[in-house]
Amino acid sequence: QVQLVESGGALVQAGGSLRLSCAPSGRTFSNYAMGWFRQAPGKGREFVAAISWSGGSIYYADSVKGRFTITRDNAKNTMYLQMISLKPEDTAVYYCASHPRRTWFGLPREGDFGSWGQGTQVTVSS
Repeated sequence: QVQLVESGGALVQAGGSLRLSCAPSGRTFSNYAMGWFRQAPGKGREFVAAISWSGGSIYYADSVKGRFTITRDNAKNTMYLQMISLKPEDTAVYYCASHPRRTWFGLPREGDFGSWGQGTQVTVSS
């Protein structure tokens, strides 16, 4: 099973930007859809964004639409989450995960994703 490693989390001020990266250890993920999720303190994990294997299908949670951009570079075996206009409510541990197929049917569902990484902390100060 692919193990994923997230990086790029940091403490930033509201309105700032960050770019998170996700890379697998031991295997390529170029044939699989991928996703970003987050878990804020005291809350459950929530979906952030997903991207199909080719990048041709992308889906965002309403809360991040227009501020976050998910991309992938299969040649570098890396997925990214560019975040701008960050808000304190974006504070969370961010996780990446892989989907068992090249794309999802209907809407991407958290339960379909696996190979969760350890997460990277994003803290947005007001």
